[in-house]
Amino acid sequence: MGRLLIISTTTGYQTRSFCEAARRLSVELVFATDRCHRLEDPWRDGAIPVRFYDEEAFVEAIWEENSRLRFDGLLALGDRSAVLGALASQVIGLPGHPLSATRASGNKLESRRRFAEAGLLYPNFREISLGNVADLEVGEDEFPCVLKPVALSGSRGVIRVDSPKELLEATERVCRLLARPDILERRHRDDDKLVLESFIPGREYAVEGILEHGKLHVLAVFDKPDPLDGPYFEESIYVTPSVAPGKTQQDIVDAVCGAVRALGLYHGPVHAECRVNDQGVFVLEAASRPIGGLCARTLRFRSQGELISFEELLLRHALGHSVVGCCREHASSAVMMIPIPRSGIYRRTEDVEMALAVPSVVDVVITAKADQRLESLPEGSSYLGFIFARAHKASQAVAAVREAHESLRIVVDPVVRMA
Repeated sequence: MGRLLIISTTTGYQTRSFCEAARRLSVELVFATDRCHRLEDPWRDGAIPVRFYDEEAFVEAIWEENSRLRFDGLLALGDRSAVLGALASQVIGLPGHPLSATRASGNKLESRRRFAEAGLLYPNFREISLGNVADLEVGEDEFPCVLKPVALSGSRGVIRVDSPKELLEATERVCRLLARPDILERRHRDDDKLVLESFIPGREYAVEGILEHGKLHVLAVFDKPDPLDGPYFEESIYVTPSVAPGKTQQDIVDAVCGAVRALGLYHGPVHAECRVNDQGVFVLEAASRPIGGLCARTLRFRSQGELISFEELLLRHALGHSVVGCCREHASSAVMMIPIPRSGIYRRTEDVEMALAVPSVVDVVITAKADQRLESLPEGSSYLGFIFARAHKASQAVAAVREAHESLRIVVDPVVRMA
């Protein structure tokens, strides 16, 4: 069916999912990644080694490879990859999200500004420069509020604060995070800024969709059954289809459509996060990428009488096929992103077989590696693994992943600091 360029910083389980979908479609995949050495055979030899924080060198590498191979489509996985995907689509003349819209979607300040200009609901917010943190003044009536790095994702560095003292402590903590070598290595233009915004109470939802030349096709609305009220915002369970009232779901979809227009996104995957309360729907983000990690496994679709994975749907769309007529399967599906119980050295996860034996659980995937150093939020940037369940009702799927998680025994040793 063609040759497709995948731009990604991830390898392992997610890469294998796309490779399996590509084999089913007889599609040739070429990976542009900074982790070629981690790709499995036979994909390693055909990968394009790129530096993700050197856009000029990236564009040159993609131009040269396209001149030689001629890509029929491209797909970007992850926030940083999305920006490079927009650059690549411009260079090789394939449809995609505009570069300015992609940059805005990954910037908490710029997205808030665009939502405000479009008349969407948004929290009160202000920009904080790292150089002016010491001079920060916040009135008592502004609490509770949430401190966020402008350009980090996955709730990393996001902290709710309820007092001036907590705000001072949180800003110092986030500044230490942004001064880490792995963050500095990103050389992101907005890593010297923070956002302080009012806390939005309410229930949280996620929306997965695909834009086709400006028209948003909603593929799934996810409920997040666990409250996300802070002080940190570690996401745990996604379940779809949503059990929210029909009007609430329509309001969510309408708000996401408005956010997509405000940002200027045009063609490709969209993953949005929302908070809903009595005031209405607040779109927290509308990212120009598909859902991250292995959460895509929660989604399967009916297309022309066959059941296909979300990865296959994404590959088809990237090659020019419409998603019109594709419908999510009827069964309810849930995923738990296994939280890291505490920072330390991961040793092992025991009783996985017990978790797999829970009715409706379809898989337990432990992505952490033995002897790996794990960090919990707000500094952490990964999960320990994933639990998947399918059931007739959403409540059954949620109960299954909770029971499976309770069956696991996760062994994490404390970090021993030398005197």
